[in-house]
Amino acid sequence: MTVYDQNGTSERLEREAHGWVARLVSGDATAADGEALKCWRKLSPAHEAAFVAATRRWKDFGPAGRRLLAQGDLPVWAPPPPAMTRRAILGGAGALAASAVGYAVVQPPLGLWPSITELRADYRTATGEQRRITVADNVSVRMNTQTSIAISSSTDDTDHIKLIAGEASFTTSPASRKSLVVLAADGRTMASQAQFDVRNIGSTVCVTCFEGGIRIEQGTQVATIGPKRQIRYDGSGLQPVVAIDPAEFASWQDGVLIFRLTPLSEVIAEINRYRRGKVILMNAKLGSNPVNGRFRIQRIDEVLVWIEQAFGASSRSLPGGIVLLS
Repeated sequence: MTVYDQNGTSERLEREAHGWVARLVSGDATAADGEALKCWRKLSPAHEAAFVAATRRWKDFGPAGRRLLAQGDLPVWAPPPPAMTRRAILGGAGALAASAVGYAVVQPPLGLWPSITELRADYRTATGEQRRITVADNVSVRMNTQTSIAISSSTDDTDHIKLIAGEASFTTSPASRKSLVVLAADGRTMASQAQFDVRNIGSTVCVTCFEGGIRIEQGTQVATIGPKRQIRYDGSGLQPVVAIDPAEFASWQDGVLIFRLTPLSEVIAEINRYRRGKVILMNAKLGSNPVNGRFRIQRIDEVLVWIEQAFGASSRSLPGGIVLLS
């Protein structure tokens, strides 16, 4: 192959790899997309290397964004690396590419796309999507945005659901004799006749009871809570039970987000669950500001306008729904 052909192939693979990243970032990626991506990567070590390079650029976007703000320039992709020999590609570079791609799919950088575990879920909602499903005959599930659940095998007296990631509200039928077990991270929530919400995002699981009573287990720790009560658990165990306003924590089901003295950094993280692309907060000091407000999910981008006005922030919109906020 001539040098010209190598450069042409490299540029084509780079474009295709960026296309895959754009598809994954869109929030509409499906299990079929995941399988198609696996086939594309297996076409050659160069395909895998191109995908690794594309994901690395996304991962490094934060520092690049800071330079962009300082320079006032729009981003451009870095030129392809110098041509490598076939022997180098088939050697250690190929092994490194395969390893890096595997990690990027299992642990996507910056959470820019769903992991393979999420894509293989029985049910999954895309960015901004909500869905209601019925499990068996006795359990109704309302799934929030970016939520993945798997239906486990049931017994004569118990249904099992695994909340892989995201947030969902569960309602059990009063007429049913079966109980429900919801698995999230390393804990489990059990109910017979109840309505409750489980949120599994980041390293913390939050369980909120709206009606009836539920039991939460994590390791050897056990807690039982009733209506208007909430409990969280993480790697350190179960946290204290707190009283909550049900309307506030169920507001997402009405298409509303409510923030009460919530740090702006957490507000940005929540916004990113409902819109395509990524809002990147460039100013750590700005992120500590508390936010009070009630916002419609259907007009989620209006929150960014409000943030600019309320805190004197500035934003830079980039292709792919990327917004740099400083």
